[in-house]
Amino acid sequence: MEFRVLAIGDVTSEEGTAHLRRHLPGFKKMKGVDFTVINGENISGTGLTPQQADDLFAAGADVITLGNHTWGKMQITDYLEENRYILRPANFSPRTPGRGYGVYDLGRVQVAVMVLIGRCDLAWGSDNPFTTADRLLKAGDKPTFTLVDFHAQATSEKLAMAYYLDGRVSALWGTHTHVPTADERVFPQGTGYITDLGMTGAVESVLGIRPDQSVESFLGGLPGRYRPAEGPCKAQGALFTLDSATGLCTAVERVDIR
Repeated sequence: MEFRVLAIGDVTSEEGTAHLRRHLPGFKKMKGVDFTVINGENISGTGLTPQQADDLFAAGADVITLGNHTWGKMQITDYLEENRYILRPANFSPRTPGRGYGVYDLGRVQVAVMVLIGRCDLAWGSDNPFTTADRLLKAGDKPTFTLVDFHAQATSEKLAMAYYLDGRVSALWGTHTHVPTADERVFPQGTGYITDLGMTGAVESVLGIRPDQSVESFLGGLPGRYRPAEGPCKAQGALFTLDSATGLCTAVERVDIR
């Protein structure tokens, strides 16, 4: 049986969420999407509120993933404890609220989602993401599919993780850099992969923020608090076709919804 997973890159504003609300239902129907994972950590610029998380679920997310801006809005902490469908990186300290791994029973299949954060250039004192993945993959019963959102800066770290987990997970995608990569593929042992999904937000922007503010910061000025760009939006990501008989990937397609 084919099972289709849609992964959507970092949502950078509430306008990005509204774009998903308008266009995601039709796209999912057209492509036969069974399960949707959306990275939502940038809806407030840095972090998201419980209301913004609820809005993202209403727009079509089955699971929301987070990254280095997990704690950008501290009111999310209780929500992370209460809602098992929103995940922060699993290799954060175990003292932090929430969880980084979830298994979701859809009746005919079980889908596991794991979130990891990279250590290259993100300057986080997180646990090793490679050994964290090993530990989580050995724990409990094996689900039909295992999906990994690797929130990392370095493309080399993401690619190395894909080789390390090839054949052990169904799909692995990168988030964080907000720029889609053109390297979608199925790895030799059957893991679907793309280095970065891209972002969801204003087309005319610099990684989701107003271009004039970004330019001013590079000129050495004082751009002020970053504000999300306005105007027509895009939603970027990837569509993974998985095989329930093997738990592995058979095809990967880049997505750009405008």
